Amino acid sequence: MRAGLAAGAALGLLGWGGARALVARIERNPDPFPRERLLAEPEGDETLIGRPDGTVLRALVAGQGRPVVFVHGYTAALAEWNVVWDELQARGFRVIAFDQRGHGGSTVGSDGIGSEPMAADIAAVLEYFDVRDGVLVGHSMGGFITIRAVLDHPELAQRLRGLVPFATWAGRILDGAPQNRLQIPLLERGILQRLLRNKTIAVIFGAAQCGTHPSPAMISVFIEGFHQHLDEHGPLLPIVRAFAREDRYPRLARSPYRP
Repeated sequence: MRAGLAAGAALGLLGWGGARALVARIERNPDPFPRERLLAEPEGDETLIGRPDGTVLRALVAGQGRPVVFVHGYTAALAEWNVVWDELQARGFRVIAFDQRGHGGSTVGSDGIGSEPMAADIAAVLEYFDVRDGVLVGHSMGGFITIRAVLDHPELAQRLRGLVPFATWAGRILDGAPQNRLQIPLLERGILQRLLRNKTIAVIFGAAQCGTHPSPAMISVFIEGFHQHLDEHGPLLPIVRAFAREDRYPRLARSPYRP
């Protein structure tokens, strides 16, 4: 969520010509993985999991061994995990991933988009695949939802040996992050979506999401996924608002999942 300010700051400090020069430098960065690899969906057995409110979750499972369950970020899908999918199988893990409601091949039922139903979806996926002694991995929005899942559903402790939340938060995303005070309203008003139709702005925005040495291929895949949800950001906005309005840090401090 920090990339909005980063893109704006770059344009403000560099000017349009400087921003275009920055984009040219970014586009000369090496690509650790080709674009085709980043776009490829993992291979596995597909399953559709129905939820009580009518949501249908699309999931993939592959491999044998201790289960690792992946929960992707905002506007992403289970293809987010394609780089680690085969490697973990080769190391003897069973890998499970699903499209969160409103993302990828999963639909949205009557409960809509929110941390409570999405956390319950995670619990349902673990139950459906009868996960035992598993590891739950949540990225960005996926980590935010994962934290609520393990707090709201204490029975998951019997299914998990560990959590790996990364690049995430447990609420109050505006605290100490003034960039989100700009980015979230821009997203809510549709302004950010329009700005990202400009290549220069899109590359700078995407680069801010992709580490200190952003890969051009990774940036293009990220922006493509964001654009695929241009007409869907409205229904997805309740979860964006939840990032700022909800606070699970007090509960997390008392959780058995503390580091």
